[in-house]
Amino acid sequence: MDASISHSVRLYKIKAKNGFYPFDNGGTFEPIRINYMETQQELDYKRIAAAISFLKDNFKSQPRLEDAAAHVHLSPFHFQRMFQQWAGVTPKQFLQYLSINYAKNILKGTGASLFDTAYETGLSGTGRLHDLFIKVEGMTPGEYKNGGEHLQINYSFADSPFGPILVASTHKGICHMAFVDQGNEEALHHLKSLFPNAHYTQLVDTIQQNALFIFGQDWKKLDQIKLHLKGTDFQLKVWETLLAIPVGGLTTYGDLAKKAGYIGASRAVGTAVGSNPVAFLIPCHRVIRSTGETGNYHWGVSRKNALIGWEAAQINPVS
Repeated sequence: MDASISHSVRLYKIKAKNGFYPFDNGGTFEPIRINYMETQQELDYKRIAAAISFLKDNFKSQPRLEDAAAHVHLSPFHFQRMFQQWAGVTPKQFLQYLSINYAKNILKGTGASLFDTAYETGLSGTGRLHDLFIKVEGMTPGEYKNGGEHLQINYSFADSPFGPILVASTHKGICHMAFVDQGNEEALHHLKSLFPNAHYTQLVDTIQQNALFIFGQDWKKLDQIKLHLKGTDFQLKVWETLLAIPVGGLTTYGDLAKKAGYIGASRAVGTAVGSNPVAFLIPCHRVIRSTGETGNYHWGVSRKNALIGWEAAQINPVS
């Protein structure tokens, strides 16, 4: 064996233990990091997300259970059981939540009367996140002056039903929450780019724990969740208005602009929605196009479809 190749093979055998594998690059082997630490929940969600995309893309042909299962390389029985464990409904039922007709009906209901009621009165139902426990506090200029040099930020990585997430907090509340799709290092790098001079500690604190409980606990037993956000007055107003959209409800960019007090500023409001720094807690996934189409999402259209359908399944099972 050629000495250089022998060396590369030895390198591979050593590095493989640390999450590397080699690829052929013009006759030489280069070590590339891969992630061997994916949890079963993350693997299952990726399959579910792929299945949701398949169902959504092929809705008009009404794909069979067998077709969706084959798309994610599972038996029909295993796929249906996994999907029902995740969503609480069958793939066929879930697909109904993602149809344009269903979205339009929801817009007529929660996009108008319920949204108006929530926003105008502030009175809560058990499914209203903002009324139950989420409060927004904007950072003062001094708190993010010079790249946040006076901020102490704790951060941690966790699993969720929609893939891994990075959550970060100051002593006042959650300042960042994002789905992790490109690896922990890149997600942390993005967080640090927002507050380049802050002091960071990898630590799960009580503020983060309360935020993470939202994915699987009884919300009525939670302490109040506080968000400590960097944003303009315009952005903060849009984000606060997003919190008025009830769980399982949807609204349009135009209606959101109206409720936020910026009639005719749909494009600017859309930009503020896209810059939301706190995934899921601030429900920007509940904003769709007036046509009933899902539209874009900062953390991916497949995940947005999953979030919308999952929430609909929790509050309104299809018979």
